[in-house]
Amino acid sequence: MSEQPTLPTTKPQNPNFSSGPCAKRPGWSVTNLQNACLGRSHRSEDGKAKLTEAIARSKQILGLPADYRLGIVPASDTGAVEMALWSLLGQRPLDILAWESFGQEWVKDVVDELKLSDVRLMKAPYGNLPNLEEVDFSHDVVFLWNGTTSGVRVPNGDWIPDDREGLTICDATSAVFAMDIPWEKIDVLTYSWQKVLGGEAQHGVIVLSPRAVERLESYQPAWPIPKIFRLTQKGKLIEGVFKGDTINTPSMLCVEDVLDALIWAESIGGLPGLINRSEANLAAISKWVEQSSWAAFLAEKPETRSCTSICLKIVDAGFTSLSTEDQAKFAKKMAKLLEKQQIAYDIAPYRAAPPGLRIWGGATVETSDIEALLPWLDWAYATVKAEFVPVA
Repeated sequence: MSEQPTLPTTKPQNPNFSSGPCAKRPGWSVTNLQNACLGRSHRSEDGKAKLTEAIARSKQILGLPADYRLGIVPASDTGAVEMALWSLLGQRPLDILAWESFGQEWVKDVVDELKLSDVRLMKAPYGNLPNLEEVDFSHDVVFLWNGTTSGVRVPNGDWIPDDREGLTICDATSAVFAMDIPWEKIDVLTYSWQKVLGGEAQHGVIVLSPRAVERLESYQPAWPIPKIFRLTQKGKLIEGVFKGDTINTPSMLCVEDVLDALIWAESIGGLPGLINRSEANLAAISKWVEQSSWAAFLAEKPETRSCTSICLKIVDAGFTSLSTEDQAKFAKKMAKLLEKQQIAYDIAPYRAAPPGLRIWGGATVETSDIEALLPWLDWAYATVKAEFVPVA
């Protein structure tokens, strides 16, 4: 009979390590929402002022160029991405990059729904990126900055030329506010409040470069555009979307919550402060992985390892000798065991990802909580291994 692993003594103060919706910012309380513009029209003077403030603070923190537009749109990041795909694609051939679950969803959109034929799919398995040098920028290009379900990010924007002919359309929902985005390389970028800002779900954000606006005003897709996706009227950009006149009714409670998050972000040094916090979380896990006998990063190359959706795989021989079905059960049991102990909530891998763990390391997560979590991962692994791989 093997010895029962010893319980660690220190617990994370906040066990919320979900990759979306993510942990609220440190010190958050529901009382921070007491000034929400509730029971009022979002088109009232006060309601529109809140929306306009959220847009202005977001642009300032992100360091958007003055001629880029940022608007609040429906249906989280998914809605924002689909708005871009339905409104902009079809004029040029398309290169679409996919190396995890959400990238594959955008492939379905353009092939099965929009039925584009001149599409080049560039795929890579979990843990890797497609060959970025093979991307053709005379085409439109759709890609993720960070793969939320794989923990693999593009290392930088150097692979994107400034003199490209097509548009770059980037889903950056688990990257923006935690990674440095070179805006001159991006024509359309989308995200949601529920990731790095720890905001409530529901709303998406779309950022447009002047090149994207020019496409919107000069090109009419062959398919009808649903109202919820319309960014132009009579051939001109609907400027109100980028000034607080949202396409459909927003939750003003969510708006108040993201304002709270943005003000907190400013208080810790803006974008550099947010990036530093996320990178410190990755560094803490990296130091632990270096010493681990059973855990490794799913991302193969260090320069592509995400500092937000940090995905781990299990490499111990006892685990890898199990069937695929038992490996999945093993990883899920670890996650459930940690949840039962109130150590870590929602760190099982995405349902389509390889068995392992996924730990959110965005800026709202304290590094001290990451450090407190790591011994518990060892405990959970040893506990579950004793069940699945008994000592002879």
